Amino acid sequence: MCVICGCSGSSSLSTVQTADKTKDAMAQPAGQHLHFGLNPAGVSVPGISTERAIQLEQNVLSANNSIAQQNRVHFHDHGVLALNFVSSPGSGKTTLLCASLALLKQQHPEICLAVIEGDQQTSVDADRIRATGVEAVQVNTGKGCHLDAPMVAQAFGQLPVHDHGGILMIENVGNLVCPAMWDLGEAAKVAVLSVTEGEDKPLKYPDMFAAASVMLLNKVDLLPYVSFSVSQCLVNARRVNPHIQIIEVSATTGAGMASWLSWLLRHYQSVRDHDHDHDHDHDHDHHGHDHDHHDHGHPHGHSH
Repeated sequence: MCVICGCSGSSSLSTVQTADKTKDAMAQPAGQHLHFGLNPAGVSVPGISTERAIQLEQNVLSANNSIAQQNRVHFHDHGVLALNFVSSPGSGKTTLLCASLALLKQQHPEICLAVIEGDQQTSVDADRIRATGVEAVQVNTGKGCHLDAPMVAQAFGQLPVHDHGGILMIENVGNLVCPAMWDLGEAAKVAVLSVTEGEDKPLKYPDMFAAASVMLLNKVDLLPYVSFSVSQCLVNARRVNPHIQIIEVSATTGAGMASWLSWLLRHYQSVRDHDHDHDHDHDHDHHGHDHDHHDHGHPHGHSH
């Protein structure tokens, strides 16, 4: 996990230690199954005990989760549906986002849209998002392999959905491991898997697909040209997460996009309905307070 293994740049784990670990693993007899994630920490880090690894992870994630909860409340109070898009590099995540945004702008121009774009370097993807006419904030993580809640909080304050409500799409750094454990305050994680990757991805990276509410099986237009079993992929995904919803899409041909947007809009409407109920309850409570204040002036007017 990046909290303690050093890939976020916060650990002192050295290149020599990493090389030694790899060399030791390679020295094992051929065909032997080595598993470094069976201890309670779920990870092996040279020089760090299992107990210490668990404590480090809890400390770091606790600080992040506190900000994530603030983000969640903030999104709720502003009528924002925030979705965390996660995938391997090359899944077509940005192309899919651009296609989704273009259709939403065309079909529902009343909805305010925004994107937080996460990459280690460059603003290439954020520039692609802005070309659709949608506001985007680029977040470069440097050596970091994921977005975290404080990054999202800072970026959110710079976007128009902060003031107007709407749909916020958070494109995480391309990585199917670390983003699984980092809560950003999102309503749901959306895992994007392309048919060019392999139907075994959900089994190889179970934490991510277990954490996702929906999986977009992308690039289905390429199915005639690749060796990919859709049925086996669905079995694998549901083996990891029986409740995951799966939508087959192609950002290039538009196949399945109507189903995907229907899911998106249904969840956005749920947020808006909840926000409306919250406003109604607030107004009711406010009037109730005025009524109670009036009763205080006429103590015998009502019995309790």
